Amino acid sequence: MLDFLSRFFGRESSSSKNVAKERLRLVLVHDRANVSPDLLTALKNDLINVISNYMEIDEKALEVSLDSSDNQVALIANIPVKKMKRAN
Repeated sequence: MLDFLSRFFGRESSSSKNVAKERLRLVLVHDRANVSPDLLTALKNDLINVISNYMEIDEKALEVSLDSSDNQVALIANIPVKKMKRAN
């Protein structure tokens, strides 16, 4: 109820602030890593193709992003697995 009233009276919730901060961080990481959105999409599609050979995944919920810290860039992939495929 308090959350509704806060939004109704125009107070910005801390969650929207965190979402905006996270989006800005991702934009900066992608820029520093010199990775285009097209390249990241192609990488995501390749990951889906390879992983789908071994397990059934939720492609709609799959998230791929880049993270940087201390002059290093890491590829972060959150891949929800529905079930493992049986070996033939």
